[in-house]
Amino acid sequence: MDILILAVVIALVAIGAISGLVVSSRTKKQLPPPQAPSSTPTITAPPAEPHVGEEAETPREEPRRTIEEVDLPTAEEALEAPAAVEDPLVAAPPAPEIEIPEPTAGRLVRLRARLARSQNTLGKGLLNLLSREHLDEDTWEEIEDTLLTADVGVTPTQELVERLRERVKVLGTRTPEELRALLREELLTLVGTDLDRTVHTESALDTPGIVMVVGVNGTGKTTTTGKLARVLVADGKSVVLGAADTFRAAATDQLQTWGDRVGARTIRGPENGDPASVAYDAVKEGIAEGSDVVLIDTAGRLHTKTGLMDELGKVKRVVEKHGPLDEVLLVLDATTGQNGLVQARVFAEVVDITGIVLTKLDGTAKGGIVIAVQRELGVPVKLIGLGEGPDDLAPFEPEAFVDALIGD
Repeated sequence: MDILILAVVIALVAIGAISGLVVSSRTKKQLPPPQAPSSTPTITAPPAEPHVGEEAETPREEPRRTIEEVDLPTAEEALEAPAAVEDPLVAAPPAPEIEIPEPTAGRLVRLRARLARSQNTLGKGLLNLLSREHLDEDTWEEIEDTLLTADVGVTPTQELVERLRERVKVLGTRTPEELRALLREELLTLVGTDLDRTVHTESALDTPGIVMVVGVNGTGKTTTTGKLARVLVADGKSVVLGAADTFRAAATDQLQTWGDRVGARTIRGPENGDPASVAYDAVKEGIAEGSDVVLIDTAGRLHTKTGLMDELGKVKRVVEKHGPLDEVLLVLDATTGQNGLVQARVFAEVVDITGIVLTKLDGTAKGGIVIAVQRELGVPVKLIGLGEGPDDLAPFEPEAFVDALIGD
């Protein structure tokens, strides 16, 4: 028992000694004195970007005003101030000015002098040959060559020469007036005065008249569509344009420019989009707006006849879901002559052509192409283009055309 008590006492003494050593060691360690707070903290600026020239100069300090120094508007002034100030640099462009096209009546008569200057080969050439004192075989061959050179075509040329031979033989004496009257009569017979040359733009149904314009790209097809819109607007009709030549972005923009000039709305689709869809939407919008006429400009690619047939056939079928086509106009470049007849045959196989538009008759074109293309397709020439002006598209008038060919 004594031994146990002694062990407890020794343990207590040991614990007390260890505790004293720990306390004394803590009191000997002193914490470092706290640093006084700095009045102005040091801020390290980020490195400046390198500059050259005038930008390399040290930036100057500019005077700045506090919020108390800025004059703020009162509540009344804030209510009277405009809600927003328009930036003149981003102002909306002005609306295009609407043009007033020339009336269509007598357009070809007004353009007669221009037509006559470019067709002297046919009219004046024939008059000079027929005025010779002796009309031998060589002269008649020259007459044939003149007609063929003017793109009249082989069969019409043979018919005209035969009739001229007979009538000159019966006539006997040939004064200039008699020859001019004779030639005028025979040319009118070839051109045709009894054909229906009206551009049909009125539908038998309660829908707008639908006109589809076809032709090879480069013949002036899109320009002709725009000029035709001017002709119709000049006649007091409201027009909607369908830019179904989606494979040429320039064609869509060009057609819209033509439409904007006369206030005609242009329906367009995405580039390389479905032409039939654009044509359908154009007719749909024309019906909704109560327009008089819808003009549809189609693509004129001739890579393969099969692709052309499929594309134009689809456009025709889709459009006719709204109503039948009232007119299908084929645009031909008169300067291509007989080569243009090859294109005409292809399009005639694809769609039912109801009328022909001859463009570029103001340059080196030959008037005989009017006779040849009508014979080839069996449809009349309804419009001719006689210049680059916006109002140089004229309804075809056989009498005025022949008078321009043979001169006064």
